[in-house]
Amino acid sequence: MTDLTVHEWGRRGVYNGVGQKPEKTFTRSEANSLLLAARSHPLANRSGTNILVDRHSEIIAQQVVGVIAAPGCSLEILPKIDAAVVESDEEIRSRLVSMLDVALGLKLGEGQILAMARQKQTLLDILIRIFADRLLAEVRRGLPRTYRAQDEDLSALRGRLNIVRQFTHHAVRPDRLACRFDTLMSDIPLLRIMKACVSFLRRHARALETQRRLDELRFHFADVSDLPLQLLPWSEVRIDRTNQRWESLYQLAKLFLKREWQRTDHDAKASQGITLLFAMNDLFEAYVAGLAKRAVRGGNLSVRAQGGLRYCLQEDGSDGKKRFQTTPDILVKRGDDVAFIIDTKWKLIGKNPEDKKRGVSQSDVYQMMAYARLYRCQELVLLYPHHMALGAEPLQAGYTIIEGKERLRIASLDLLLGDVGVIQQLTQLISMPKVEDHLTGS
Repeated sequence: MTDLTVHEWGRRGVYNGVGQKPEKTFTRSEANSLLLAARSHPLANRSGTNILVDRHSEIIAQQVVGVIAAPGCSLEILPKIDAAVVESDEEIRSRLVSMLDVALGLKLGEGQILAMARQKQTLLDILIRIFADRLLAEVRRGLPRTYRAQDEDLSALRGRLNIVRQFTHHAVRPDRLACRFDTLMSDIPLLRIMKACVSFLRRHARALETQRRLDELRFHFADVSDLPLQLLPWSEVRIDRTNQRWESLYQLAKLFLKREWQRTDHDAKASQGITLLFAMNDLFEAYVAGLAKRAVRGGNLSVRAQGGLRYCLQEDGSDGKKRFQTTPDILVKRGDDVAFIIDTKWKLIGKNPEDKKRGVSQSDVYQMMAYARLYRCQELVLLYPHHMALGAEPLQAGYTIIEGKERLRIASLDLLLGDVGVIQQLTQLISMPKVEDHLTGS
């Protein structure tokens, strides 16, 4: 089994010869299997080159993170936050799990993440173990149950008599009573999904302790119905105050079994493994949105991700249709008014000191100007990950939009400071109506 790790835009060698391959390389057959898995993933374009690129003697990861699995091999892709800062894979992997925790609302807890990351396991191994640990702890506290109506023919009355069935099916059988009663059962939609997830992950777990815990969970779920993945009752699950503690486990099960924005994929054959991929642009946006909600908690501001949905144009005529809908990454609202619009960009900015535009895309500026008009917002922010080439302190550059009162800020966010540090930066960013670098330029 060849399991290798690479960072965004990183490369891994491919051995195209015969005989023993060098260490930390894939054989051509393994590379082809990984490329096939990448091409078949929902995130991929037609050729899969937005996930993996084949250069004959090497494969190159693109701007996605996660795990690509194929028969006999896997490739873990970690985020490339700042190449100038020397960090171990364990530290980067821990930060990635933290970002997933915030973005997906998994409520994992920083201590558990750090403990798992130190064990030098892959991202997939860590998530499976966290799921098994959390689920086993909840199961030992007791399974959620609900009353379900049952109809059964009994020799003694239980519950209520089903009059219609009694006089149609048992008219000549006075020894049989058609009973209708409620039974407290654990065979509910939520636990059917949990059992399916446990069975699925058991086929892919590699650590012996994780396998043992999943086996114990299968024993606890013995009275819960088995359902194929395509028939799981997702729409029937209701998270309320009686089962609130299962919410994060439900989110983890969706991560493993459902194809949503994070795009988890798996082959029907267990040997193929799980391909778990996240587009870093989407993940960074969701992470910032999640921490921004914490930053404004307790104040008069609220945060909405992927909201707004206003249109740019409307066709001529009294019943003209609206066209070109907009979805700003993050809206910070004060009541019904939009106070800030934040657009996140997962790319390095301002590396070239000669570039007076700091590497900001002109199309991004045009987009923010459109947002300012459509949402009547005077404070706009383009937010990038911080890197050491920008200096020790995060970037804060302000610009006034000519012929208007709106202001655009170019800012960076230092992710190395952890969730608490990022929240402090976002609090400062949102509460800062003006910046010292107040420029007028193009």
